[in-house]
Amino acid sequence: MRLSDNDLLDLVQRRTLRYFRDFAHPVSAMARERSAGTTDYDVMETVTTGGTGFGIMALIAGAERGFVPRAEARDRIATIVDFLTAAPRYNGAFAHWMNGTTGATVAFSDNDTGGDIIETAFLMAGLLTARQWLGPGALATRIDALWHGVNWAGFCPAPDRMMWHWRPEGAAVGLPIRGYHEGLIAFVLALASPSHPIDVAAYDVGWKSSTTFENGRSYYGHRLPLGPDFGGPLFFTHYSFMGLDPRGLVDRHADYFAQNRAHALIHHAYAQDNPKGFAGYGPAWGLTACDGDRGYNAFSPTNDHGVIAPTAAISSLPYAPDESLAALHHYHEAMGDRLWGDYGFRDAFNETAGWVAESHLAIDQGPIVVMVENARSGLLWRLFMSAPEIAPALAKMGFSRPAPLA
Repeated sequence: MRLSDNDLLDLVQRRTLRYFRDFAHPVSAMARERSAGTTDYDVMETVTTGGTGFGIMALIAGAERGFVPRAEARDRIATIVDFLTAAPRYNGAFAHWMNGTTGATVAFSDNDTGGDIIETAFLMAGLLTARQWLGPGALATRIDALWHGVNWAGFCPAPDRMMWHWRPEGAAVGLPIRGYHEGLIAFVLALASPSHPIDVAAYDVGWKSSTTFENGRSYYGHRLPLGPDFGGPLFFTHYSFMGLDPRGLVDRHADYFAQNRAHALIHHAYAQDNPKGFAGYGPAWGLTACDGDRGYNAFSPTNDHGVIAPTAAISSLPYAPDESLAALHHYHEAMGDRLWGDYGFRDAFNETAGWVAESHLAIDQGPIVVMVENARSGLLWRLFMSAPEIAPALAKMGFSRPAPLA
């Protein structure tokens, strides 16, 4: 049975939201990193900072849609804030992964053993959105304490450079945050910070000092102002823009809505072209970070192994509505018996390999609920952009913006 577009969007948002309700960690209410059809202790205990930020936004969307009682959403956010208030912090930032019961840091990589400023930015974007949704009160004040506590400048070993990680040994280390990718939101928040802002040079010089910042070339007839060839994985258009509204967001380099639309349409055209001849491409499209038949990877047209994640096309609904809806109907109607799980669509599939993931991932589930809601109502964009700290930060970064959009 073919559902109407609205009924299908309702169904997908409601079912996907279960990941952040039914599968949330029972102690902390944080989003578990993944569901993999296992009761393995480490998998069940590991919670994700960035995915929780996405989950907070998803809960708000669910409450406004009537899928979640407003009081339940508020209580879950309060539990998360309580947990974070007691969890270890590194220059005020949180680890990428934590133990959902104890709060202890779980190492993500050799360098990512302490504070992760990108994951913290995703979390803070969700918390600021919640603060705006909740209005003044004790919970908003506690959110502010977490927000004010992040020492963004502590991740800058020099004024013109911000680093991804800060280790317990006491140094900002590892990857400099530069080029065009999902990290844009970290600079917005770091410049918006009322307590520990960074120097704008970290954005103007550090972020932009990469051969993968400006692009300007066309792919399949779509001009791409920024980013690597073919735009990179599609989460570049999702993660920073869960709350940051790209509509009318313009600087001397790009119109960011046009950038995101071009990126999505390039991925769609790439799937129609299907230069590697993978099964299923065409009706299914969109490459992003997800599980694959050979393990987790950040898939893209330049790193294509036949693995498609439903989140890629579905979360691009604000930018390519016709193409995204067509993919969504295909996933539900033609592939639903294989793809549809307890928490919405399973993470990914490779039809050439005859493989479908058992897993769901927080960082893929959250954007489905949030970006679908932004396409339908602009809710999360409107809430985040209403935070009074954001507009001055965007002005420092050289963005121009029209009056607030509905």
